Amino acid sequence: MIPFSPPRIDQKIIDEVVDTLKSGWITTGPKTLKFENNLTEYCGHKATVCVSAATPGISLILSWMGIGEGDEVIIPAYTYCATGNVVVHSGAKLVMVDVNENDFNINNQKVREAITERTKVIMPVDIGGLPCDYNELYEIVNDPEIKKLYSPKNDLEKQLGRIAIISDSAHSIGATYHGKKAGNLADISVFSFHAVKNLSTAEGGAIALNLPAPFDNEEIRKKLKTMSLHGQSKDAFSKMQVGAWRYDVVESGFKCNMTDIQASMGLVELARYQENLDRRRAIMQGYHNGFKKHSWAKIPLFEAENKVGSFHLYLLRINGITEEQRDAIIQEISKKEVAVNVHYMPLPMLTAFKSKFNICDFGQTYRNFACEISLPVYFNLTDEQVAQVIDAVVTSVETIIN
Repeated sequence: MIPFSPPRIDQKIIDEVVDTLKSGWITTGPKTLKFENNLTEYCGHKATVCVSAATPGISLILSWMGIGEGDEVIIPAYTYCATGNVVVHSGAKLVMVDVNENDFNINNQKVREAITERTKVIMPVDIGGLPCDYNELYEIVNDPEIKKLYSPKNDLEKQLGRIAIISDSAHSIGATYHGKKAGNLADISVFSFHAVKNLSTAEGGAIALNLPAPFDNEEIRKKLKTMSLHGQSKDAFSKMQVGAWRYDVVESGFKCNMTDIQASMGLVELARYQENLDRRRAIMQGYHNGFKKHSWAKIPLFEAENKVGSFHLYLLRINGITEEQRDAIIQEISKKEVAVNVHYMPLPMLTAFKSKFNICDFGQTYRNFACEISLPVYFNLTDEQVAQVIDAVVTSVETIIN
């Protein structure tokens, strides 16, 4: 059986985690700080806060910004439920818009049309690791007519002076847009290091701060670190220093810090991340070569002018099929011992959201979803297995559509 996306756990990972376990320090400490610094250096943004997962990382940012009742946050209808859940939990109104036909990402024209005087955040999602068109998004939020609508209600919003762009970059660490790496593309970006992501710490995530002047991103980093530890003025490592036990709780914060065990995995994975990207790209190119001769195959976009994705997901679409046929094709592929997936169930189709949203209002989202199949992409997938996946998909599709 070819699995869908197993984590890369080898001796280097094991040795680094064991080193942490033997150190006697397993929660947030020196390795987490080192991982944060290495991420800042790799991506080139201004400061990093590592967290327990991407989802609480976005929640932390929305709370810090003061996003809540009376505000609106725009997201794509085509994303994982976490993108919507964080907005619901903040108390703000969730606003969904449709996506593009060619790349699954948020449709910027639909974003423009959805903006009101209550809009405080646009949250694009780099689906599959391909960056959204951030230059267009910045043109929108800096448009004088859009700025006239903007109605700040706290000092932070007044200082920014426009709608914030907070990127759900769960898929896109290592991707580039106009030569800049993800982390630099929005005001704030949040990465995921979940078990199935390119770079895994089992669970985990990171907030990449990239706010413009006069914001002090380092001071914001310190503030967010405090918020991530219940609002406590010292982390556990600092408190363990001689005579340094005394602390304060300066606000009612969250509990979403990363541990040194997680950071141990991240340090190894980040150090060798380019070889991971290179292998994933080769796998996707292999799929491309295998499917391009078939008229039914809509090849996913993983590189484009001024964009290079992180090669996280290979989002193959089958032209001219129904949702039911897609599901039947998946069943056929599974019989051939190849694990595939679908990314994602659109939010308006999920019980938690369908009472307020109707998938019929998001036509392109549904069309993309109904014929999509995600194929295995991971470092240890061999060329022989890539060929096996291609054969399984081709024979399964042709069994169903012929």
